[in-house]
Amino acid sequence: MQVTRRQFFRICAAGVGSSSLAALGFAPGEALAEVRAFKLARATETRNTCPYCSVGCGLLMYSLGDKAKNAHAEIIHIEGDPDHPVNRGTLCPKGAGLLDFVHSPNRLQYPEYRAPGSKEWTRISWDEAFDRIARLMKADRDGNFVAKNPDGATVNRWTTTGFLAASASSNETGYLTHKVVRSLGMLAFDNQARV
Repeated sequence: MQVTRRQFFRICAAGVGSSSLAALGFAPGEALAEVRAFKLARATETRNTCPYCSVGCGLLMYSLGDKAKNAHAEIIHIEGDPDHPVNRGTLCPKGAGLLDFVHSPNRLQYPEYRAPGSKEWTRISWDEAFDRIARLMKADRDGNFVAKNPDGATVNRWTTTGFLAASASSNETGYLTHKVVRSLGMLAFDNQARV
């Protein structure tokens, strides 16, 4: 671009004139600025644990909703918990993408059951799911519990069922889970933290 001497002086005069107006308080940025509310100002903060791996990072989840009866609050923001001793506010890429996981249309939110030989999954209630799990566990334990070994020593073993515990739970929850599983006689017990 070729600029003549006359055009150069016009550009300089326009620049000096506009900067002088800005110095006098006529800056368009400030004149057109508006106060914007912080997006988390009205949100409800909830502490939680990341569901992905065995690290168990702490999360702060922010939701908006009027807390009225039958009103559903929606999660609008998720970030690391700076007060959590594990991650101190940091999140890995999977944890940073949790908002997409929460709002995914493919996320399974209810228990489903597929009958033997069927190709279709059917939605069942939580009560039906828990009752089915308890009934099948009791039937398996009753049919396969070993009270004594061939030498006659008491062993109280249940070797046909295993248990995989969640690693994102607290030490106290892990201790109670271990006590329940061992009291049933299960030998195959592991924690997701080792997987």
